[in-house]
Amino acid sequence: MSAVSDSALSAGEQESYARKALWGSAIGYAMDGFDLLILGFMLSAIAAELHFTPAQSGSLVTWTLVGAVIGGVVFGMLSDIYGRVRVLTWTILLFAIFTGLCAFAQGYWDLLAYRTIAGLGLGGEFGIGMALAAEAWPAEKRARVSSYVGLGWQAGVLLAAFVTPLLLPIIGWRGMFAVGILPAVVAFIVRRTIGEPPIFVEKSKERKVLPLGLLVKDVETTKISLGMFILCSVQNFGYYGVMIWLPNYLANRFGYTLTKSAVWTSVTIIGMAFGIWLFGQLADRFGRRPIFFLYQAGAAISVIAYSQLTDPMHLLIGGAIMGMFVNGMLGGYGALMSELYPTEARATAQNVLFNLGRGVGGFGPLVVGALAAQYSFAVAIGLLSILYVVDIIATALLIPERKGAPLT
Repeated sequence: MSAVSDSALSAGEQESYARKALWGSAIGYAMDGFDLLILGFMLSAIAAELHFTPAQSGSLVTWTLVGAVIGGVVFGMLSDIYGRVRVLTWTILLFAIFTGLCAFAQGYWDLLAYRTIAGLGLGGEFGIGMALAAEAWPAEKRARVSSYVGLGWQAGVLLAAFVTPLLLPIIGWRGMFAVGILPAVVAFIVRRTIGEPPIFVEKSKERKVLPLGLLVKDVETTKISLGMFILCSVQNFGYYGVMIWLPNYLANRFGYTLTKSAVWTSVTIIGMAFGIWLFGQLADRFGRRPIFFLYQAGAAISVIAYSQLTDPMHLLIGGAIMGMFVNGMLGGYGALMSELYPTEARATAQNVLFNLGRGVGGFGPLVVGALAAQYSFAVAIGLLSILYVVDIIATALLIPERKGAPLT
């Protein structure tokens, strides 16, 4: 099944196709979250067996993210040229094969190579899945469907948090990597049951330029791309900066061991997931910009408020509320960028801008840690809130509202 025609499908068949496209996209993104979290769980076991230094262990995560940024750019463009489903299948297969090969690693360099190449596939799935889901569903449901794809990450992280402690002692880190071959089955199912969206098939006949150039084709589009780059950078910077350091901050300041437990992690993830879900619901009803303003203001206020909490229960609840705002904006990018860019560059825009933002976000823990060491965590997180003010300004000046607009 290589393409889908509107005229060839009944209403029921179109709905079935849309649901398959959504599930394929969400599952692909879930694998991203699952993989990154299980890697964190396994680092100590890997280091013990292969005699890695702490720096070598940490670099496995770093280079996975480097691969994700590169893969996001490359596969986003390939998706706009060769098709959403076809290239999504490639990314899942690449991810699955090289994750599986990690189970046979004998030392640092071969494992680093496998992780980096697996990262290429991992990074390509976000934007392609967002574009596929947005093109498969009607305009009035576009934001909530895009948020469901974003929820895939949270589902993968939550699954890893529960499954890894159970399986790792039994099958070891090599066995956990071997489990990574299972996504290849998903890739086969996706390729066999989901066709290309009709709008992509139609627009592919008119393609005249490379998709990357369409992100800066004129002044107005360049302003939009700059705005989206700022939004994606702030969201990732805040997410990694806050979430990486909070457990350490709470443990050192309060001796709060719950921050290292599955309960704290799960509650925070649930807060994030609720924020993503709610964003999609509200954005379909009130528009994209108003809800971004709401979440950006909520993030600025909640990170400062959280740094002032001292009661254990308040910290637990406050973590969920902060997670809701700081990571909930993830529920809005898919619909927003799908409406801001044409079909010929939609997946490119999603992957390039979000993954460049992810690259900037990678400096979040470094900057927050440096400020916390020089001053205090309260000062560091207070300065972080300023970024969300910048986010509000960028949204107001650079991002137009196109709620419900037909895709071009």
